[in-house]
Formats: sequence, structure tokens, C-alpha cells
Amino acid sequence: MNEDALGRLLRDVRAGRTSIEAALDALRWLPFADLGFAKVDTHRALRRRAAEAVYCPGKTFEQIVDITRALRRTDAAVLLTRAAPEVAARVLQAIPDARHVPEASLVVVGTPPGHPTGCVGVLTAGTGDIGVAEEAAWTAEAMGAAVIRAYDVGVAGLHRLAAQRELLERARALVVVAGMDGALPAVVAGLTRVPVIGVPTSVGYGVHLNGLAPLLTMLNACAPGVAVVNIDNGYGAGYLAAVINATPAGASQPADGGHPVSRDADAHRLP
Repeated sequence: MNEDALGRLLRDVRAGRTSIEAALDALRWLPFADLGFAKVDTHRALRRRAAEAVYCPGKTFEQIVDITRALRRTDAAVLLTRAAPEVAARVLQAIPDARHVPEASLVVVGTPPGHPTGCVGVLTAGTGDIGVAEEAAWTAEAMGAAVIRAYDVGVAGLHRLAAQRELLERARALVVVAGMDGALPAVVAGLTRVPVIGVPTSVGYGVHLNGLAPLLTMLNACAPGVAVVNIDNGYGAGYLAAVINATPAGASQPADGGHPVSRDADAHRLP
């Protein structure tokens, strides 16, 4: 985006040479911010409901801050993923509205507009999977979804999953995070009518192969309705769940027609 291109577009709309609908379409595909070392997609929020995320490993601190500041010009919340504690500490000093979420290895900059809507459920098989689950939960929240967490409900004790019946019925999408044998997404998919997004984690012993075993299990899920993201990819799962949550067609709605509201005081973590 630059002033000349925007000025031409606005003048064409005023003169009647371009319709408002055509102008909106053009705005969705206007150029990026070229920082030299990175080409920052400043219109992703307009196209995809969320700003481009900043993957921190492999980037210098200065690069991370410059990219984040460019993205913040869109007014969308920005996620800095896989942010090491030392990176997070320096970002918080440089960017006033940044917030470190150590359990998710995230830095969240800004807040999503409006009130959280719909319902995304994030479940884990075990406590060791919570880090990846939190990345998914915070990603969905940054995209405007209301998130309810249910952790440590794996197949080693299915009565714990049974206690989450209300969540399974009211959610519009479910992110299910599991390591070890990776069986939980298929079990959940057999109990709910909404899409299930399986996230294999690198939590497990020996032949688990750092997440490969649960990845293969989830890809071979017997129950239909399971989509699978890459190992430890909480960001990808949370993003997909938020897109499903925000899509009206086929969305699961509460009987009273309103938006589900979590009874968990910690369900909505973004201020």
C-alpha cells in the first residue's frame, strides 16, 4: 500500500470510474510493505481476518520488531510465534502494547476488535500437550473467536472426556492436541458434529519418533471429519479453527440463537 495507489483508487471511485465493490476487491490485493529483508503482507487481515504472523526463529531482534511495527499499521492483532524468553523480553521493551504468553511461546501485540464470538474448543490428551494447545487457543482468540479450554482429557481415562459433553455440543470447531498414541482426535470426532482439527505433538517415548507416530495415527483416523496439521503446529490449528468459527454456513448454533458463553473465567485470555 502507498499513498499514490490509494489516491488513484479513491479518485476513481469518486469519479464513478470504479465501483465501491471493485475498490474493495482491489484493496484486498494491494502491495506489501517492502522492508528489504522482508516483504510484509499488510493486507492479510483484510483477506484472511488475521494479520500475518511473525515466526521468530531465524530472525534478528531488529527484524522481528520492524516486521511487527509494519504489521501493526493494519490495526490487527499480531502474533509473534515461537518467541524465546529473551526475544519476548526485548520486544516488550520496544513495543508498548505487546504481551508475552510464555506457556504458548507467543508474544501478542494489540487486541482483536470487538467481542469474542462463536465457540472454539481446545482439548489436550495430556498436560504435556498444553504448550501447543495454548498456541492454538491464543491464535484463535487473536482472530476473534471465543475459546474454551479442556485439558488432560485423553483416552487413558475417557470419563474425563465425557465430562466435556457440553463443549462438544456447543463448539463450532474443536482443536484436539495429542502426543503419545494420538488417538484422541478420532475419539472426539466420533462424538461431535463439528470439524475436528488434530494436532500431533512431539510429546512421547522412543518409537513415538518425536510426533511422527501420533501424526500417522491421526491421518489414519477411522472417524470422519478429522483434519490434521503438522507436528506441534498449534498456530495452524488455531488459525483453521478460527476461520471455521467465523464462517456462517454450516456453523453450529446454540438453541437460543445466541453466541455460546464460557463459564470458565479463564476462557477468554486476551484483554
